[in-house]
Amino acid sequence: MTTPPSAATSRPHPLHALRATVFAIGALSLLVAVGVLLHQPLLIPPLAASAALVHGAPGLPISQPRNLVGGQLLSAAIGFGTLAATGSNGWGAAVAAGLSLGAMMLTHLSHSPAAATAAIVVLQAPHPLPFLPLLALATTLLVAMGLLPGRIGGHPVRYPLSW
Repeated sequence: MTTPPSAATSRPHPLHALRATVFAIGALSLLVAVGVLLHQPLLIPPLAASAALVHGAPGLPISQPRNLVGGQLLSAAIGFGTLAATGSNGWGAAVAAGLSLGAMMLTHLSHSPAAATAAIVVLQAPHPLPFLPLLALATTLLVAMGLLPGRIGGHPVRYPLSW
């Protein structure tokens, strides 16, 4: 069994990197497949970053399910509120991302990729329905896929460490 990379380790063990890569591809491919079935995009760039955290750093607090799902949904809601106040523009996107950071810190839902979700909401101005339910579905699928490496892939770190 290999050990997970530590902060002092310059590189992860190649098997750890390979497992993380394969499972991240699988998780992101699942989002694409479900999106195709629903005729709605499920894979947005911040969720690729979320998958990287879940599979590449499953032990970090920002990778845990509460933070991933809660941080993404909170940030999207802040994005929609900011969009209503500022309209769709770069200034509003910057404000939404910053507000998301503060809100995530105050609610203990820190998940750094979620700040980008707030910015995307302002810049792209999607309709809240179906965006929010699809985001909830996508983040739930990422968490479910995060459970697999430790159970079938021999991942040295169990996920989640906390709910």
